[in-house]
Amino acid sequence: MQDSARRFEGTVSLVTGASRGIGLAIAQCLVDEGGSVVVTGRRQEGLDAALAQLGGAATAVAGRADDAEHRAAVFSHIAERHGRLDHLVNNTGINPVYGPVIDVDADAARKILEVNVLAALEWTRAALQSGLSRSIVNIASVAGLGASPGIAFYGISKAALINLTVQLADELAPGIRVNAVAPAVIKTVFARALYEGREAEASAGYPLKRLGEPQDVAGPVSFLLSDDAAWITGQTITIDGGASIRSFL
Repeated sequence: MQDSARRFEGTVSLVTGASRGIGLAIAQCLVDEGGSVVVTGRRQEGLDAALAQLGGAATAVAGRADDAEHRAAVFSHIAERHGRLDHLVNNTGINPVYGPVIDVDADAARKILEVNVLAALEWTRAALQSGLSRSIVNIASVAGLGASPGIAFYGISKAALINLTVQLADELAPGIRVNAVAPAVIKTVFARALYEGREAEASAGYPLKRLGEPQDVAGPVSFLLSDDAAWITGQTITIDGGASIRSFL
């Protein structure tokens, strides 16, 4: 077992979509354990706030996750500043539509797939070309594990991401491990519509009687990235406060 306080000392990680929420919590965990981190996000002001929190071990590049020029700029930055890349966290995701899957606008569906699935593949491809050497974690969702009323197409995209994780784990072994996590509702701006104004009701179905916090995801992700998970690949860890252990049939 590694010293859990310094598991990422001497390593460089890239965390996409990390100006706030789950991505920022993951980046903070990696920095706290001795690592250097490059974070991305759409807006420079959000990244500036994240860097103020993360400190000197972190740098940032702003841009859209599905933009090839942005990806190229990120890996150019990593090469110039660090000369190496050990870990990748594909955290970026969107969900611009709510309602039944049968009613989802086709253009919106394509955009969801481009950002939530295809961009993760492209980040992985580019990371490999830039010398990624150790591990990848994809941020999926419990919505990808079953029916997800109201966010159905988002769930479809996350199911695809979970399967992409399995395919990449098989193709990239033994050199690089690829895993995923599937959180339930986490208290972030992204998920606010699912609990705002009704948090007690939203929490009632969880055996642990609360919604998740970003740190509840950051811990498992850092474990999967680290050598403590050296014999784990192709797996998806469900992070749901125990909700999936209950049957309502």
